[in-house]
Amino acid sequence: MDSELIVQILFAAVKTGTPLLFIALGEVICEKSGVLNLGQEGMMLMGAVVGFLAAYGTGSAGLGVLSAMLMGCVMSLIFAVLVLHLGANQVATGLALTIFGTGLSAFIGSGVVGQTIQGFQPIAIPLLSDIPFIGKILFSHDILVYASFAMTFVLMFVVNKTRIGLTLKAVGENPHAANAIGIKVLRVRYLAVMFGGMMAGISGAYMSLVYTPMWVENMTAGRGWIALALVVFASWRVGRIMLGAYLFGLASIMHLVLQGLGWSISPNLLAMLPYVATVVVMVIISADKFKEKLLAPRSLGKTFDPRQMA
Repeated sequence: MDSELIVQILFAAVKTGTPLLFIALGEVICEKSGVLNLGQEGMMLMGAVVGFLAAYGTGSAGLGVLSAMLMGCVMSLIFAVLVLHLGANQVATGLALTIFGTGLSAFIGSGVVGQTIQGFQPIAIPLLSDIPFIGKILFSHDILVYASFAMTFVLMFVVNKTRIGLTLKAVGENPHAANAIGIKVLRVRYLAVMFGGMMAGISGAYMSLVYTPMWVENMTAGRGWIALALVVFASWRVGRIMLGAYLFGLASIMHLVLQGLGWSISPNLLAMLPYVATVVVMVIISADKFKEKLLAPRSLGKTFDPRQMA
């Protein structure tokens, strides 16, 4: 395997891992506030179809991304009202949101199935793209990939170095104690959930405007579920999510790489690699109960009622 082929594989891994990076960054912020949203797949699909329809109708990919972000926020707000104000079970509500988003996206996108648009094009960054090896891998992508780089480092700083990050951690660890010192727990959780929805919308828009600039039903192919596993794989640490996203992205394209290298294995079996990797990661992590409990936010998935004491 020569160096040029390795560069092409890693370039594709970054591109394939970008939607996972966006949606996992949103989910980790959501979970750090103590809210488990399993509706990522549905929000991602709704972002993909609405973003595509907006870009298809206006000819502007930028408006498509903004529309997808707004749709993601709306979907997440539905979830937030149900679980934060009405006290619905977070797991059941998240699953319902995924089913709802999957069906609704198929319905509203039925008229444009298979249509294509001119999505975002690659932009080679001067000088940086000329760096041997890493230049092509990291600095010859479209603007959304660069936005994912920036978002990762911004969130790393905010979560680890600012008061916002401390507040988010306090709400996720012990919401009753946070409420006792004056932190608006429900407000923090609403904002965290809506941020997760916005990121899911961007992730969906990336799928329909960049990765495959067209709309096809269920085009996310389970990436919302992979992102949930990715958050656990990264131990709820923002800095590890980027590496995990690209590793899962690499697993997603390995069936194409291995076929190109002449491996005589069923392509269907090779296409299972990212999902097998997801299951393996979950099994390995769940085997270490102490470590999982130590790193996961303590109030994750638990309903908070400000009228009740801890």
